[in-house]
Amino acid sequence: MFKKIGISFIGVAVAGAMFAACSSDENGAGPAEIPESSSDAIVAQSSSDVISAQSSSSSAVTPDSSSAVIPDSVGDHLSSSSVAVIPSSSSAVIPGLTGDLLWSDEFEGTGLDLSKWRYETGNTGWGNNELQYYTNRTDNAYVADGVLHIAAKKESYEGANYTSARLITKGKFDFTYGTVEARIALPVGKGIWPAFWMLGANIDNAIWPLCGEIDIIEAVNDESVVYGTHHWSHEGQHAEYGNNTKDYYGTSYDLDITKFHNYKMTWDKNAITMYVDDFLYQKIDITLEKDAAGNNIASDMGTFHKPFFFILNVAVGGNWPGFEIDDSQFPNEMLVDYIRVYK
Repeated sequence: MFKKIGISFIGVAVAGAMFAACSSDENGAGPAEIPESSSDAIVAQSSSDVISAQSSSSSAVTPDSSSAVIPDSVGDHLSSSSVAVIPSSSSAVIPGLTGDLLWSDEFEGTGLDLSKWRYETGNTGWGNNELQYYTNRTDNAYVADGVLHIAAKKESYEGANYTSARLITKGKFDFTYGTVEARIALPVGKGIWPAFWMLGANIDNAIWPLCGEIDIIEAVNDESVVYGTHHWSHEGQHAEYGNNTKDYYGTSYDLDITKFHNYKMTWDKNAITMYVDDFLYQKIDITLEKDAAGNNIASDMGTFHKPFFFILNVAVGGNWPGFEIDDSQFPNEMLVDYIRVYK
């Protein structure tokens, strides 16, 4: 869960500045942020052209890694479907999805399944100067009518002016490779920042960004745009590559994110790819090179060949959405119909 500027880019920043944002969950694990004023925040170049990040950064470098390869053409990476169809019930499955069900939460029953999820609580700012206090109260996270509700509220609580919830599967479920399917409706409003994302399960021993981060869904303010981003470490520095539904290499998908949509992420040894309603909005090449003996050569992309766990949260304010909050929107909720992982 990280600020993204522009449409598609690789950002690199000194990893030491991010240490506090990626410790164990007890110490405020999760989203990290490059300070706006940092002269170390820089935009990398592609093999020939600079990818614009519309950042205030003044310098640029080119990672040696072959990761985050930009598609040669949009046609090579878009779904064959040109029309998005949104299933109308939670039993609907994105066409083409195959594999054995590895894990799921259908959010049935009367409460959150604590065998699958745990709360992260506090108002540490979470590496992004967020304004909310994450609680473990049913006021902020509850299950009703087969749907998980994560509710951000305007209220004074433990020194904060807003409350919300942050749920993680750390220590309960993580995986490497597979297909993730989720049906989610997102909140919009000035200062709101919902996310469905992942962190490396080794986060307690590998500080961010070494642990890696996979942002499947992020949205800010009232844009109604979905962002997908990957974060990793490149030569001791933070690197990222992201895209969105507003402009994916000349294509776009106009959607109302407050309505339920089907999100899908496919993850194998070669790539991680993200879709909403069968529209591709992010893809990264994570192929590992092999030596003459057929063994994998150590590289940056090794980060994405290890287990990751899920995070669901709704932040209020922060370095990306800003600090001008429209209080009339509250309570404002993220709704999750289901999350399924297929092997």
